[in-house]
Amino acid sequence: MLSLPPAGPGLKRWGAAAVGLGLTLFTCGPHTLHSLVTILGTWALIQAQPCSCHALALAWTFSYLLFFRALSLLGLPTPTPFTNAVQLLLTLKLVSLASEVQDLHLAQRKEMASGFSKGPTLGLLPDVPSLMETLSYSYCYVGIMTGPFFRYRTYLDWLEQPFPGAVPSLRPLLRRAWPAPLFGLLFLLSSHLFPLEAVREDAFYARPLPARLLYMIPVFFAFRMRFYVAWIAAECGCIAAGFGAYPVAAKARAGGGPTLQCPPPSSPEKAASLEYDYETIRNIDCYSTDFCVRVRDGMRYWNMTVQWWLAQYIYKSAPARSYVLRSAWTMLLSAYWHGLHPGYYLSFLTIPLCLAAEGRLESALRGRLSPGGQKAWDWVHWFLKMRAYDYMCMGFVLLSLADTLRYWASIYFCIHFLALAALGLGLALGGGSPSRRKAASQPTSLAPEKLREE
Repeated sequence: MLSLPPAGPGLKRWGAAAVGLGLTLFTCGPHTLHSLVTILGTWALIQAQPCSCHALALAWTFSYLLFFRALSLLGLPTPTPFTNAVQLLLTLKLVSLASEVQDLHLAQRKEMASGFSKGPTLGLLPDVPSLMETLSYSYCYVGIMTGPFFRYRTYLDWLEQPFPGAVPSLRPLLRRAWPAPLFGLLFLLSSHLFPLEAVREDAFYARPLPARLLYMIPVFFAFRMRFYVAWIAAECGCIAAGFGAYPVAAKARAGGGPTLQCPPPSSPEKAASLEYDYETIRNIDCYSTDFCVRVRDGMRYWNMTVQWWLAQYIYKSAPARSYVLRSAWTMLLSAYWHGLHPGYYLSFLTIPLCLAAEGRLESALRGRLSPGGQKAWDWVHWFLKMRAYDYMCMGFVLLSLADTLRYWASIYFCIHFLALAALGLGLALGGGSPSRRKAASQPTSLAPEKLREE
């Protein structure tokens, strides 16, 4: 039987772009113009100011998001939900691309100033992408509406895989996909038994307080199951294409890619002998999301490629030095990226309060406990972490200011008051700032290492 040779870089680039552009035109129609304008504007900024294009691209793309979401107020046609999905992912990709180009120019300047040329730097682009290369990256079908986010360097590595036929895909895909049907069934069951719309009805608020308080638990459960299915499916799409595969020795991070330099294999046999993973495009760690102890770690395991983007391009450049204030700035821009619904801001801006509370109280008390006491502390901390996310999820799904505040008021803003009490107690006991806590003394998960996801 004849076997077709693996697709070359050119076929991969333009084939993937053609499929992605076709999907965009089919689902977005004339609203595809928004993505094109955003791409052209970013490319123009990169060409005009390559040494400062990151901040300019961030300002441009986020400003265009405001215009994009205000179209109905301006009497212009409202974009489809598919257009919104494309625009959100495109914003991340273009800001990242501008940052990668800026890093390249700064590295070239240093080379010129030092007078000698260095070897290839990990993660650095070989040259500035042309307009057509920028368009092909922007419209690549991989993750165009669902994510995961990936850098241009990751995209380039996929195009230039030396022996793509040696990269495993079927077994990693099956290993990643197997929980999705179960999560899908759990989502259908929980959303049927505990519909979100019930919270918007007057009859809901005639229920006893325990019923109102406990209702947020299955709502967040259904929310998690829905996204688990969506993100696992998105990851499987990447794995099927061999996208984001790197040798395990490269120690790739979700969103960022390899953290260690690995020389490319010199032959198909050597390529086939390597062990690969798809950590670069991993968007969700379901087990760690559910069983990590702290609010801080819960964010790390959820929407992982976007969390990397936020940490790299927003948190690090935040106009503050405090961990909590930097987190507040990051959560504010994350809420803005998601949309203009007040529920996003109410939810995301509750996170910094929870971070400050858990950090101060943990640093003040946990270290004073015996090993058994610390274990009990971790279980209580985990329970409260899950309830905090249940509470914040209600704002994320109810969206409106009135609905969110009505529900939170019906349970007496319990998480806000609990977090304030924990923060006050931590301060009274001399707890340190979260940014100064030693990571080694902090638990990350209640799950034994061998039980965590591969």
